[in-house]
Amino acid sequence: MSTSVLYDAPGPKARRTSRIISVVGVVLVLALIASLVYLLGRPRISANGAESPGVLDASRWDILGDLALWRAIGRGWLATVQAAAVASVLAVVIGVLFSFLRTARSAWVRVPTTVVLEFFRGMPVLLMMLFILLVFSTGAFWAVVAALAVYNGALIGEALRAGIASLPRGQREAGLAIGLTPVRTRFAIEFPQAFRQMLPIILAQLVVLLKDTSLGYIVGYVELTRSGLTRLGTYYGSTYTFTLFAVVLVVYLATNLLLSWVVRVVDRRTGRRAVVAKRRGTPKDPGMFARGGRYESDHVSGRAT
Repeated sequence: MSTSVLYDAPGPKARRTSRIISVVGVVLVLALIASLVYLLGRPRISANGAESPGVLDASRWDILGDLALWRAIGRGWLATVQAAAVASVLAVVIGVLFSFLRTARSAWVRVPTTVVLEFFRGMPVLLMMLFILLVFSTGAFWAVVAALAVYNGALIGEALRAGIASLPRGQREAGLAIGLTPVRTRFAIEFPQAFRQMLPIILAQLVVLLKDTSLGYIVGYVELTRSGLTRLGTYYGSTYTFTLFAVVLVVYLATNLLLSWVVRVVDRRTGRRAVVAKRRGTPKDPGMFARGGRYESDHVSGRAT
């Protein structure tokens, strides 16, 4: 069996050119990093002529040894995680509801759901937070949670709908063949497969949800950004603004990297299960359906089981 080659193997001249370009690129990146370090480290001259140390000076980082700083950062981080956790649960519930209504057979249910879903998908999250806060007079916490839950729930619902639509028709036909109602077929057969198939996408969207909690800074919710940059900035002064910004950035980055790692692990395990199921030869005949963890076929028995 011959393999098609999309392009010719590079010759000596092409390889030499590639190496030169790679070396030049590395040199440019290192020069850019060195320039950035120099600009951040050099002293600053204010408008009145006063000189202040650069942001990389040790005097700007001495607050990192203050336990009060880390307690405040910890409280802000817990507030961020709390809002993200509650919003994530509600977003998944709303997404499941949207997916079922979006795939309903009745146009009287499907069309209005589609309009509402597209409206929430197109609405900026910050405007939704402000709307909920000002119109419904909720607290800042519930304004953040409700806006994130509705917006991300609409995206999750569309992902689940796509997952259900991608399933073979034989899955639904098999459920109906063993006497399940259309609703029970959707719940027991189609939805679990679609949810498992779209789980990496859902988890990735929840990572985005965690990042969007920083918008609570605008509506007065004391999460990580507001706790770090506003409250601590007022307490320590403008001298440590860059330091506090760097601390908040590192905490957000560490949290998001942890969640992204979880997403990759789930994606890898989900893909491994799919490969194992394919190697085991999962029946593709619509006449075959699962019962008690076994596959039975009316083609074999000569009758409907």
